[in-house]
This record gives sequence, structure tokens and C-alpha cells, in this order.
Amino acid sequence: MTSAAAALPPEPLHAPFIGKLRLVVVALVVVVAAELIGPAQFKLGPGQVVLLPMLWALLLAAAWGIASRHTPAAARIHSGLQSYAGGLLNAGLLLFIVKLGLTVGAALPFVREAGWALLFQEFGHTFGTLALGLPLALLLGIKREAVGATFSVGREGNLAIIGEKYGMASPEGRGVLAEYITGTVLGALFIAVLAGFITSLNIFDPRSLAMGAGVGSGSLMAAAIGAISAQQPPEMVKQLTAIAAASNLLTLVVGFYFTLFLSLPLCSWLYGRLEPVLGRFSTRRSTADTAALTDVTGVEAPTLRFADNLIAWVVMTGGVMIGNLLSFKVPLRESLIGMLAVIAVVAVVGLLKRLLPKTPMVLTLSIVATVAGIPGLLPFSDALIALTAKLNFLAFTTPVLALAGFSVAKDLPMFRQLGWRIVVVSLTATAGTFLGATLIAELFH
Repeated sequence: MTSAAAALPPEPLHAPFIGKLRLVVVALVVVVAAELIGPAQFKLGPGQVVLLPMLWALLLAAAWGIASRHTPAAARIHSGLQSYAGGLLNAGLLLFIVKLGLTVGAALPFVREAGWALLFQEFGHTFGTLALGLPLALLLGIKREAVGATFSVGREGNLAIIGEKYGMASPEGRGVLAEYITGTVLGALFIAVLAGFITSLNIFDPRSLAMGAGVGSGSLMAAAIGAISAQQPPEMVKQLTAIAAASNLLTLVVGFYFTLFLSLPLCSWLYGRLEPVLGRFSTRRSTADTAALTDVTGVEAPTLRFADNLIAWVVMTGGVMIGNLLSFKVPLRESLIGMLAVIAVVAVVGLLKRLLPKTPMVLTLSIVATVAGIPGLLPFSDALIALTAKLNFLAFTTPVLALAGFSVAKDLPMFRQLGWRIVVVSLTATAGTFLGATLIAELFH
């Protein structure tokens, strides 16, 4: 195990049951509040920014976590429960992945129509980050941290790559950790606003934007495609969601090797040649902003027990039922039956995973859900599709980002230590991967 994957302290997993129950209740209260607030939109220059319930959930949960010391004990989500929420987020995303896989399977004709665009847009995801992020980082005076912060969007797989090659205490390690924390704290909000604004300009085919949304992170993809879909006709939403999910899966699987063998070596090579040129415009040293991260030993949430997975599924099921009822007028009973079907898929794949222990759960689950979602392919495919058909995609995103909001509240002290320059660079890299993939996909549309 690399230093990037070191486990967090075990305290969250041993939190009293009453604390875990409190987290479930508060999370669902946040979902209710977010759905009641509903979508909001406003003009920004020639474009339009769309703020969806999932963003309110992220902001409300983060604010609740930050204000933990000032809330009544009965509603307090302390740092231990905030870390625990990160573990629940990982388990909850499995249900989200099943919904994505079923959507891809049912819409394979649309995905096939995407053809070469879906493959080549991966180069945009791979190189878009460093194309925008690296020059800016060097102009701002950031040194080797720029390599870790701009070679990719810095999700879990990329932490492992940097940890193996450079070590997390290296400048590159501090850079990728800065990208990870920035993406966790601000990524969903930033990409949702960016994607909504770019969509409102009507300069890109919606399918190109959907491909750009598949950045390799479930929560970021959910935020981006949610903002894109909100501005499209209802009949296009399933197609765009399927394309985004397929792009996200491709980025998760193929993108890992792209970053390992292409973008990281290229980023390091470009740094050696561009830094003497662009770095002279700034005399600032980056170490001052990132040295505080040297002693960080890990950022991943701990592995959950089965009982904790059940708690995550309760939060997701309750959140989806609430969102489906308040925003899409779907009866609670129909949503509950659909969610039980989704949970059954996760449970079956979890058992199958024991036969293939080295295969990533996300990959296995995505493939199984996609195959099961192809109409008529398996004896139970049509029944499964019918049971889950009324589970609206956006209803999944609100509880996902509520858990994300609680999870990132604990990272804010470290986030403040990163310094504004590395944060700006990280967000620019995130914009680069979305815009790069969208631009390449647009060539095929």
C-alpha cells in the first residue's frame, strides 16, 4: 500500500451507533432542505449559471460540519462523523454507479453512435489539465508541485501513481494532494457552475458536453452532467447521462494508463523546459504554501464493515426517495422498490467480487450493471429496467453531495494551508480536463 492509501484513524468506524444515526438523520434533513430550495439560475454575462439541489446539499452539509462546535449536541456532526461520512460516500457511490451502468446499457445505441468521439475525447481529459494548468502554475511561481497538481485531476488512482513514483512527501506529492483536496472541497461546485455556464452559451453539442463531464470522478461527473441536463429537453437526459457515464468509465479504466504512461511523463518533461522560461516571471517559491502538507499520511476514508454499508444505503435510499418525491413527484413506494433492486445488484456483485479479488469493485459493478441494463439480454434485464426506470438520475446526486459536504468539512483547515495559488491552478486543471474533452468531442459532432 502506498502512502496515499494509508488508512485514517479508526475512530470513525468505532463511533457509537447513536452518532451514526444522527449523521443519517441530519443528512436526510439536508437533502429535504436542498430539494425544497430547488434549482436556481441567474445570468452571468452572455451565459447562464444553474444551481441545482445537489449544490445546496453540498453547501449546507459543509456549513453544518464547519459549525459543528456551535450546534446542539443532538445535531452535532463532529470531525469523527465527518470522516465517517467519507466512508459512507464511497459506499453510496456504488448505488450511483449501478444507476449509471443501467442507463448506459439501456442507451447503448446512443453510445455506439458516439463512436470515435468517445474514444478520442479521452485525449482531452488526459492532456487538458496540463495544457491549461501547467503554464499558469509556472507563471504563479509554483515549482515541482505543479507536476503533481496538473498532470491529471488528482483522484484516488492518481494519488497512487504519484505516491509510487515520487512519494507523498515530495513536491509532486504535495501538488497532487492539493489537487485532490481542492477537487474534493470545491470541485463539484466549480464544475457544476462551469458546465452550466458553458452549456448556456449554446456553442457545443450537448453530446460533446456530456463526454466532457466524464472526468473520472463520480461526484464531479454527477455535478457536471446534472448542470448540463438541466438545460436540455427531458427526452435527451437519458442519452446524455449514458454518454457521460460511458465517458466516465472510460476515463476511470483507460485514463489511469493514459496518465501513467503519457500525461505524467509529458508533464514532467514540459516542466523541465517551460519552468526556466515561465518561472522567471515569478520569484516566489511554492514551498511556503504547501510545506504544511508534508506530514499528511493519507486522505482516503477507511474500509467500512457491512453494517456501515447498510447505513450508507439507507442514506442513499432515503435521499433518492425524497428527491424523487419532491422534485419529480414519484411515489415513495415506487422509489423504494427501485432502490431495493439497485441494492440487490450491488450485493450480488459484492459476492461475485470475492471470486475476482484483484478486480476493482467500481469496474466490476459498472460492467455488470451495463450488461444487465441491456434490454432483453438477460432473463431479468427487462424487469430490472422497469423497476429502476423511475429513479431519476438527479435524485441520486443530492444525497451523494450531502455526504461529500460533511466529508470535506474536516479538510478545510488543510485546505486553507494550501494557499490560493495552488487552489487556482487545481481548479484550472479541472476546467482543462472538461474543456479539453469537450473540444475534441465537438470535432466529431
